[in-house]
Amino acid sequence: MKKIISKTIVAGVAVLALSACNQEKFHIMGNISEAKDSMLYFENISLDGPVAIDSVKLGEDGSFDFSEARPEAPEFYRLRIANQFISLSVDSTETISVKAQYPTMAVGYTVEGSENCETIKELSLKNIGLYNQILAIQQNTQMGIEATRDSISKVIESYKNDVKTNYIFKAPMKASSYFALFQTLGNMLIFNPRENKEDIKAFAAVATSWDTYYPNAVRGQNLHNIALEGMKNVRIMENKQNLQIDPSKINTSGALDISLVNNKGQMSKLSDLKGKVVLLDFHAFAANESTARIMKLREIYNKYHAQGLEIYQVSVDPNEHFWKQQTAALPWVCVRDPQGIESGLMQTFNIQDIPTFFIVGRDNLLHKRDAQIKDLDAEIQSLL
Repeated sequence: MKKIISKTIVAGVAVLALSACNQEKFHIMGNISEAKDSMLYFENISLDGPVAIDSVKLGEDGSFDFSEARPEAPEFYRLRIANQFISLSVDSTETISVKAQYPTMAVGYTVEGSENCETIKELSLKNIGLYNQILAIQQNTQMGIEATRDSISKVIESYKNDVKTNYIFKAPMKASSYFALFQTLGNMLIFNPRENKEDIKAFAAVATSWDTYYPNAVRGQNLHNIALEGMKNVRIMENKQNLQIDPSKINTSGALDISLVNNKGQMSKLSDLKGKVVLLDFHAFAANESTARIMKLREIYNKYHAQGLEIYQVSVDPNEHFWKQQTAALPWVCVRDPQGIESGLMQTFNIQDIPTFFIVGRDNLLHKRDAQIKDLDAEIQSLL
């Protein structure tokens, strides 16, 4: 029995050894001259940062040969001596040859055996060129602060357009396109995936392409998360921008105002309601869903009016007689803009659709618009 167990264990070890030998690997090899006795590090650029995989002390000829298991999806690596490094990508069992000379290895290397690595070299050199351009602008003492800032902005924008057009959108499935998204200037990403709408499109394009070519890849999922977060941020910023009011429509106290004739034939100003929380509603009584909306407004009015809520409702109905009939029994302030949807108020308040409402604070300052409000009751209560 002991012999049988012993043979089984030996057989198992042999299978594992054979499996290890047969594991698909990629190779990074070559030489870096003028670097005798330097430590060359082979690092994986993971989502959490550089991770050391292997290293070698270079000899007289500077030769090296690293190998590692082939990744399931494109992965990124670098060869590094001190603060000089060469960026690479691997997506198969390829053998990549790199030749360079220290200490200019980051800009003067050659790479063979990988189209992606060749493209990454192009992008890296472009990135260095961009940095040098910006440095030259900053060192130009004849330029003022505004001119310097404007020139740098234009140079960066030109770079981004070049990279997006000729690399990212041209071949979003490639590792080099992924690499391009995360290029930096110092500690700043060149492409801003958090709040730049056009840059987010580039991230989304690569994310979608990676879904097709490398389904379930962690890097692809990460790109999706970044793009979705960026889209969310853009929507928030656009809502805030939509909330901006034409400065010419704001009085000297800093409060916005509307002055129109109400359904009793009297002039009624929004500013007359200062001290109250106001639901400023733009409405069309001729609309199909008007009745249901009015019923909801009644509920809100009855619930909070005694606590200090008022409704100032602006009608854009073209028929004045019809409007007066529809508002005769309403308890809140009802005014009508005779210019209807052609009214300047549509531009002043950046109104794209009717109905639309805003919440105005007791100080007569605009608080939020409907697109920004998830819980109307909670918003009203917070201001009362």
